[in-house]
Amino acid sequence: MDLLFQRKIDRIVGSLLCAGFSLFARNSVPRRKPLPQKILVILLSEMGSLVLACPMFEKIRKTYGTASIFVLAFERNREVVELLELVPSDHLLTVSDVSFGRFLTDSLRVVRKMRRIGIDTVIDCELFSRVSSIFSFLSGAVIRSGFYRFTQEGLYRGSFINRPVLYNPYRHISAQFVSLVRAIESGGRPPVKERLDGREFRAPRIRLSRSDMAAFQKRFAVDFPGVSGKKLVLLYPGGGLLPIRAWPAEKYSAVVHALAGRGYAVGIIGMGNDRPLARAILSGAPEEACVDLTGYTRTVKELLMLFHRAALLITNDGGPGHFASLTPIPSIIFFGPETPVLYGTLDEKSVEFYTGISCSPCLTAYNHRNSPCDGDNVCLKSISVQSVLKTACEILEGTGASWRRQVRRL
Repeated sequence: MDLLFQRKIDRIVGSLLCAGFSLFARNSVPRRKPLPQKILVILLSEMGSLVLACPMFEKIRKTYGTASIFVLAFERNREVVELLELVPSDHLLTVSDVSFGRFLTDSLRVVRKMRRIGIDTVIDCELFSRVSSIFSFLSGAVIRSGFYRFTQEGLYRGSFINRPVLYNPYRHISAQFVSLVRAIESGGRPPVKERLDGREFRAPRIRLSRSDMAAFQKRFAVDFPGVSGKKLVLLYPGGGLLPIRAWPAEKYSAVVHALAGRGYAVGIIGMGNDRPLARAILSGAPEEACVDLTGYTRTVKELLMLFHRAALLITNDGGPGHFASLTPIPSIIFFGPETPVLYGTLDEKSVEFYTGISCSPCLTAYNHRNSPCDGDNVCLKSISVQSVLKTACEILEGTGASWRRQVRRL
């Protein structure tokens, strides 16, 4: 489905449904009952958010060790949930977002399955989309933990969230996910009032079989012999669903030429539709050592295996930076429309560039990540090629550990 269409349906139809369900909801806060036995986590966001939610799943297991955990996610995120081993495969519920009709069909199926399972507790990790709130209500769960607007204007998601957590744009999202778990048995308004720093969390290391790794590395060596014997730097210049998050292509091109001139191999990663962008960036670069890898990795698992082969990732904010935190590869990540304060990686090996200009960040939960920017993303254009190259060389040459886990404000 088109992103703008999704927002429109969520705003109009979602608001009406939330209002209607609120009329019939018993929204009194249930008194303490037996511990949750069947917990559903709703995480429909981008793939990177699944990595940031790992500490929350760890908290659920430590707090409610006997409970069965289920996940509701988009079908396109199935592989990531399975790779992270968040829940058993038969505890994963999915809906497709390829079309509105398919989404409705899958939603009806999922609601029936939730009811059949007997979900008693829902943790809604979405920020201010209404669809996740609707799933929370229709699940039949007695406890519904989710983000709530309180005294904020707008952002209406119904009044049936009986464990309402205050969304805080100044706290890392991983810490806020953990707060959703703590709210299950907390009182007060808002129910969670404690100090917690999400950047203290660490992303888990993904487990990949040696045989799969060996087979992939062999295939890569055959397909790209010019890279053999060189340190490989990967670049992800695409913006995905939000092109405004992309560092300018001409700056990526300058980095490619500079790194190639220093004897490094460079690969451009991305989806198949990123190929024209990759070709433009690689134009004029040494053909053997600078390769187009867009569409080369057919799965997220293969992308993680490629990360094991490379020495550095340079990327726009998005999924690749969070996936890198699951592997040994260090990364340089560009922020601007969004902030590392909220969405920085759970990784000691990352350097996050951020220019906090007056309008940054402009992609927020408050505007459904629908930026008012006219496309002139000065926040990213202000990040210089020289500063990126300096940091990249520090990492590649191992000149001290001063680059580790920091935000470089420019």
